Amino acid sequence: MNVILLGPPGAGKGTQAKRLTARYGIPQLSTGDILRKAVADGTPLGKKAKALMDAGKLVPDEIVNAIIEEALASPRAAKGFLLDGFPRTVPQATALDEMLQRRGKRIDHVIVLEVPTEVLVERLSGRATCPRCQTSYGKDSPPKRPGICDNDGEKLVVRPDDMPDRVRQRMLEYESKTALLTGYYKARGVVRPVNGVGTVDEVEKRVVQALQ
Repeated sequence: MNVILLGPPGAGKGTQAKRLTARYGIPQLSTGDILRKAVADGTPLGKKAKALMDAGKLVPDEIVNAIIEEALASPRAAKGFLLDGFPRTVPQATALDEMLQRRGKRIDHVIVLEVPTEVLVERLSGRATCPRCQTSYGKDSPPKRPGICDNDGEKLVVRPDDMPDRVRQRMLEYESKTALLTGYYKARGVVRPVNGVGTVDEVEKRVVQALQ
């Protein structure tokens, strides 16, 4: 089963991705994680990405696409995968189609977690993130010790991107790009809208139903 997970910032994609990969035994291919690993491992693509990031520049599609293609070629993705954070644009979706066609594969489901903007503002405004491992904590998933990451003991911080005004701006940016992306996949009948409001268990149940 090959799945794309879409949703605005704060919709719960990371939480649901972990649950889905555990349930179905498929790997989560997160663009950010893959990029960070390539940089840490010092791969040729990772070195190119690091040089751009160090210079404060965005990593171009050609490098992101190539890193994703490497991940799709790995044995662990042979029986399926869950893509989180990719594709973000129609050109990336087109490139993904070409990668999959070369392997005789296709996207089976595009899960779209839908959460109203004001709910997202409330969620993200109360969110704190570990600066080291990037784990996020909120009202529904607080750390065991207030203000301290469960994983590495780092002090949690509130990112500038999680301030209310910036959250609304990020939502507008997301909607302008993702509306085109969902339109791209809708023609194939693979888009599965899911209500992302509720407990983690409730949302997971809806996602699983959408995949059946």
